[in-house]
Amino acid sequence: MGKIIAIANQKGGVGKTTTTVNLAAALGVLEKKVLLIDADPQANATSGLGIDVESVTLGSYQLLEHTKTAEETIIQTSSPNVDLIPAHIDLVAIEIELVDKDEREYMMKKAVSHLKKKYDYILIDCAPSLGLLTLNALTAADSVIIPIQCEYFALEGLGKLLNTVKSIQKIHNADLDIEGMLLTMYDSRLRLSNQVVEEVRKHFEDMVFKTVIQRNVRLSEAPSYGESIIKYDASSKGAANYLNLANEVVKKNKEVV
Repeated sequence: MGKIIAIANQKGGVGKTTTTVNLAAALGVLEKKVLLIDADPQANATSGLGIDVESVTLGSYQLLEHTKTAEETIIQTSSPNVDLIPAHIDLVAIEIELVDKDEREYMMKKAVSHLKKKYDYILIDCAPSLGLLTLNALTAADSVIIPIQCEYFALEGLGKLLNTVKSIQKIHNADLDIEGMLLTMYDSRLRLSNQVVEEVRKHFEDMVFKTVIQRNVRLSEAPSYGESIIKYDASSKGAANYLNLANEVVKKNKEVV
C-alpha cells in the first residue's frame, strides 16, 4: 500500500516545488512508482517536469471538481517511474467553486485514496497558502514534509503551519503525521545558515531530516529546462542531496512498516 505525502509551507520561495519534483524523480530512480499531484495554481511542478502548462486540459482542477476520475487526469512524464496530475492557472478558481460544496475539505481524499494501491508514493505539491487547496491536500495525506529555508525568517509562520496541522489532525485527518522538516537553500559559508540549522534541530530534534538541501546553481537551472535535477545534472550536489532525501524517506517508511 502506498503513501500520500503533502509538501507544504504557507511561505513562498522555500523550495516546496523544487523538493516535490526532485524527490519524485529521485524516488523514481530508486524504482519506486510515484505520482506527483500539482495542487498549486502556479503549476510550477507541471512545467518543472517538462509539461507545457498551456496544453493542460485535464488535471487537478477537474480532479477536485470531481468532473473527471483521477485515472483520466494522470499523464506520464519523461522521468522514470513518475506520473503526474498536472495543474493549470484555472485551479485559482477552485477555492471559490468548492466553498459551498458539502465536505469540501475531502474532495482530494475521495478522488485519490484508491491510487495508493497503484503507487508507492503520491506526492502533493501544495500552494503557498493555508487555503482550501492546502487543506484538501493535508486531509488526503498520510504525512507532510515541511521545507524550511535556511534564512532569517525561516521559523516565522512555522508555528501557524504546525497549528494548522494540529487542527486538521483534530477535525479532518487524525492519521496525519509529520514526515519531517527539510532544511533547504543551505549555504555552509553563511553563519546565519548554520544558526538556522542549529536552531531547527535543537527545537524539533528527530522531526528534522538528516539530509540538508544545499544552495546549488544547477538546482536553480533545471526547471527552466523542464527537467528534474536528476535528469539535468545527475552528478551535481543538488542531485546527490535529493537522492539522499529519497533514501531517507524510503528507509523511514520501511521501519514504520
